[in-house]
Amino acid sequence: MKSAPIRARAIGVIRSPWTAAHGTPVQPAFAEGALGQVVIDPAYAEALTDIEGFDRLWLIYWFDRAAPYRPLVTPYLDDRPHGVLATRSPTRPNPIGLSAVRLVERRGCTLEVADLDVLDGTPLLDVKPYVPRFDAWPGRAGWLDDAPCETTRDDGRFGREPGSEG
Repeated sequence: MKSAPIRARAIGVIRSPWTAAHGTPVQPAFAEGALGQVVIDPAYAEALTDIEGFDRLWLIYWFDRAAPYRPLVTPYLDDRPHGVLATRSPTRPNPIGLSAVRLVERRGCTLEVADLDVLDGTPLLDVKPYVPRFDAWPGRAGWLDDAPCETTRDDGRFGREPGSEG
């Protein structure tokens, strides 16, 4: 299947306390209280109008430091491999990340956020409001329903840092 090129540009940058993948929380649910900023390019300032009314935001970003694509990965919460598209591993065909963070405050083009699980300096592609009525569906969570592991911090398996796998 051949597709036309897709163009995307960063609309800002994510600032966080996490400067290296190793030890970073693996999901916002495990990053409770971790504070950071989403710094939006001033060209998009008007696009932030009314964002203050939301408790949570979806951050869509580029995994700029992830290891290359791998079709099978052993995710943090399991001890066996799964297809990367059945995980939230960063080693994706298109390394796009998604995190639901808590909005603390807006100051101009800067969004103060909490429960942040993203590396400092990560390019931001988009922000969308988290709407519980749309985004919280009960149901099965696939292999995660029976996941045997309790890993909540990055152990280096998906990064390009020295000593990491990949």
